[in-house]
Amino acid sequence: MNRIQEKPNAHLLGIGLDCEDGHTRITQSEEFSIIGGSEKTHDCMTETICKTFEDLKQEGENLSTVDEEQLQDIIQKNLPE
Repeated sequence: MNRIQEKPNAHLLGIGLDCEDGHTRITQSEEFSIIGGSEKTHDCMTETICKTFEDLKQEGENLSTVDEEQLQDIIQKNLPE
């Protein structure tokens, strides 16, 4: 029987490097941190991660149990166009 190995300290980190307006943008939760970026970049990263966690919940997964490839697919699907 295969058991899913939980990742006890799973946390997503997003870093935006395109900020030129001098603002320090930080959005945090227990499961993710988004740091930096222009307003547009920061908002896009935040939206992508929030949608990703919604999808994980719908699939009965969480960051501690989801397969890395599955997580990559979900994040990719939720990227703004």
